[in-house]
Amino acid sequence: MADQKSSATKSDIFSKAFNFTKADEVKEMGLYPYFKPLEATDGTIVEIEGKKVIMAGSNNYLGLTNDPRTIKAAQDALTKYGTGCTGSRYLNGTLDSHLELEEKLAEFMGKEGCVLFSTGYQTNEGSIQTIAGRNDIIFSDKDNHACIVVGTLVSNAKTMRYQHNDMGQLRKLLERADPDAGKIIVTDGVFSMSGTLANVPELVKLAKEFNARLYLDDAHAVGVVGEGGRGSASVFGLTDEVDLISGTFSKSFASLGGFLVGDKPVIEYIRHNSPAHIFSASMPPANVATVLKALEILQEETWRLERLEEIANYMRKELRGLGFNVWSSQSPIIPVVIGEMMDCFKFWKDLFEEGVYANAVVPPAVPKGQSLLRTSYMASHTDEHLDQILEAFRKVGLKHGVIDRNGHSAAE
Repeated sequence: MADQKSSATKSDIFSKAFNFTKADEVKEMGLYPYFKPLEATDGTIVEIEGKKVIMAGSNNYLGLTNDPRTIKAAQDALTKYGTGCTGSRYLNGTLDSHLELEEKLAEFMGKEGCVLFSTGYQTNEGSIQTIAGRNDIIFSDKDNHACIVVGTLVSNAKTMRYQHNDMGQLRKLLERADPDAGKIIVTDGVFSMSGTLANVPELVKLAKEFNARLYLDDAHAVGVVGEGGRGSASVFGLTDEVDLISGTFSKSFASLGGFLVGDKPVIEYIRHNSPAHIFSASMPPANVATVLKALEILQEETWRLERLEEIANYMRKELRGLGFNVWSSQSPIIPVVIGEMMDCFKFWKDLFEEGVYANAVVPPAVPKGQSLLRTSYMASHTDEHLDQILEAFRKVGLKHGVIDRNGHSAAE
């Protein structure tokens, strides 16, 4: 194998892998921020490399991953059903709890039908490629999640991408499009890096004007924003005007999997035709039970959403007050822009040493020169946690010259 590596040529399909050295270089510098194993966690405090730090980068928005009630629900499901379904929903992998969850989610989201997928990624990839075909056009926000991008690529539909939240450009693309083609606008509801909301009112208006369908990916919105946590469309009272809404269970619902809701005929078509649904093993019983319990808690304990909004508003205000650029975040996702990639890695390392874990995000996930620390918050964070996070950012920000002592950004 060593000889094969050393003799790799440009024509060798593995040459790109043998020539990939960046990760090793960053590791040698002691700045590698990825694939860090959690050795213990209670949700807000995690142990990494023997060090206890505050988790400021989790999508566990409602703080339910370590809730005794979700844990017990998962344990009870294991006892009743076993560890897995060993088959697809299409054949032998449907449980009564799958059907119960679909019914309850459809009701919660105010839609006729719901279909479950085994991951959130599969939900968007599998639904988009099924509903859009060769003679259709997809209009996609350039900041959409990777699973949407892949779904558009494998759909064989023509894809027209518009600048992030640029409704003027989207209008121009719709005007130029074949009026007889099937059309669907696909966008994140809450964008995973910037924390901004999609302009749902304008999207609804454009979809109606140009006879297009509207699909919202609410992975970071359901259980986070909107009436009772019903997502981005409900923020504006427009849930009925959106054709399809997807969500994930790996965030607010403390589990794994995903769902799509919409009109029953559309959901049934996807259920019977999506390769990601009919050729994948179904959600394991414990995952389903966890989501059912989390959905119940979300509806009963509305204080969690209120606390989450309070925390997000506080952290945005305080980080801006320190001089950090947090873009135009409107959710518990708050980016802290650092600048160049290596500067971001150094900032991440020092922040970790100060007892705070956040996510280092670098190109191509963000524009060049806009590397950032993606922070996200949980309803279970205490005021003490938040102030410790802010103090760590202040100290490291001053050390690296990202902010000054007068509360200004160094870029100003």
